[in-house]
Amino acid sequence: MNITRENIDDLNAVLKVDIAKEDYSEKVQKVLKDYRKSANIPGFRKGHVPMGLVQKQYGKAVLVDEVNKLLQDSLQKYLTEEKLDVLGNPLPKDQEDLNWDAADYSFEFELGLAPKFDVDLKPKDAVTSYTIVVDDKMVDNQITTIQKQYGKITNKQEVEKDDEVSGSFVNEEAGFDKKTTFEVAKLKGKANNAAFVGAKVGDTVTVSTKGLFKEAGDYRSFLGLSEEEAQEKNLEVSFTIEEVNHREPADLDQDLFDKLYGPGVISSVTELKDKIKEEGEGQFKQQSDQQLLNDVTEKLIENTKFDLPAEFLKKWIQRSGEKELTAEEAAEEYERSEKGLRYQLIEGKIIADNELQITFEEIKAYAKEMIKGQMAQFGQNDPKDEELEGIAARILSNQDEVKRLSEQLMNTKLLDFFKENVKLKEKEVTFDEFVKEVYN
Repeated sequence: MNITRENIDDLNAVLKVDIAKEDYSEKVQKVLKDYRKSANIPGFRKGHVPMGLVQKQYGKAVLVDEVNKLLQDSLQKYLTEEKLDVLGNPLPKDQEDLNWDAADYSFEFELGLAPKFDVDLKPKDAVTSYTIVVDDKMVDNQITTIQKQYGKITNKQEVEKDDEVSGSFVNEEAGFDKKTTFEVAKLKGKANNAAFVGAKVGDTVTVSTKGLFKEAGDYRSFLGLSEEEAQEKNLEVSFTIEEVNHREPADLDQDLFDKLYGPGVISSVTELKDKIKEEGEGQFKQQSDQQLLNDVTEKLIENTKFDLPAEFLKKWIQRSGEKELTAEEAAEEYERSEKGLRYQLIEGKIIADNELQITFEEIKAYAKEMIKGQMAQFGQNDPKDEELEGIAARILSNQDEVKRLSEQLMNTKLLDFFKENVKLKEKEVTFDEFVKEVYN
C-alpha cells in the first residue's frame, strides 16, 4: 500500500491511497473461511459449503468491507505519523469508474488543513475585568427579602399596598399565560397600584405590560419577558387574583440569625450585613469571571486573523450528518459555526503552546473539591478522604461527567492564564452597573 499527498495550497491537500491485492487478500480469505464454518446454505452441511459458493455469495461484500477498513486504518495512521492537523475528516472524492473486480485500487481523499497563525495576547485595547461589589442598597434589599421569607404569612381576601398576590397574567389572543406571585409594592405608577389595591380574591384586574414594574429584573421574574419585550409588545393582560397574602417581617434577632447560618455563627445585624456582602461578592465573582472569559474570547477572535479551508468545510458539513444537506444548508451551517471553530483553533493553540493540558489526577482533585463544596452546603464540613475518593470514583466512571469536569477545569486554567497574560483594565462596579454595561 502506498499513500501520497499533494498540497493544493496551505489549507487544502489531496491524499492518494494505492491498495494492492496483497494488502487485503489474506484478511478477505480469513473472513470467508469463517463464513464457511458458520454458513447455513440449503443442500450443504454446516461447515462443508464449497469455498467457491461462499466466494460467489459473500466475496464482493467482504472485499468491499475489508478494503474500507484498511482505508480507514491507514488514513488514521498516516495522519498521526505525519502529524497533520486536519479539520473535519478526510472526504473521499467521487469515483464513478471504480472497478471492484480489479485486483488493485486507487482512492483519493480531500483534506482540510488547519491554518498556521500566532495569537497576540496583548491587544491594543485592554479587556475590562469587572469586580462586582455588593452595595448597601443590595444588602438592605436582601435583608428585607430574608425578613419576609422567614416572617409570618397571613392569608387575606382583599389586597392592600403591602400585600403579595398570586394569579396569572393572561392574553388569550397573543397566547400569553404567565402564572406568578408578586408584591403590589413592585408595581410602577398610581394607575397600576390602584388597579390592584382594594381588589378581592376572584376579581380580575386588567393592566398593560408596558411600564408595569419599577425594576427591569421584575419583568423577567413576573412576566417571563425582558423589559424591552414588555414595552414593545405592550400587551393588555388580565390578572385573576387567586390568593392574597400579607407577610409580617421576621425580627432581626438571634433566632433568625441561627436559622440562617446555624447557632452562634452570626450574632448582630452588622455581622449579618457583612456575611451577605461576602456571599454576594463570592457569587458575583463567578459571573464576572465568566464575563471576562467571554470578553477575552471575543477579543482573541477579533484580533487573530487566519484563513480557513471554507469550501472544504462546507462540503464536509454537507456530507457528515445523518442526513446529507443541500449546498445552501451547508453554507448556512458553516456561517453559524465559523466563529466557534475559529475560537477552538485559537484555544487549542494557547493550550498547546503553554502546556495547559489536564491530567486525570487534576480532574480527580477537582472533582473532590467540588464534592467537598456540595457536602459543606449540607453541614458536612470535614468529610473523610476515603469517602471523597469513593464518590469521585463513581463520578469519574461516567465519561460524560469526565468530559464535563474536564471542560470546567480547562476553563478555570484558561481564565487564570488570561488573568496573568492578557492586557486587562480593572473596573469596580455594582451589580446594576455591571448589568447595564454588559447587557445593555
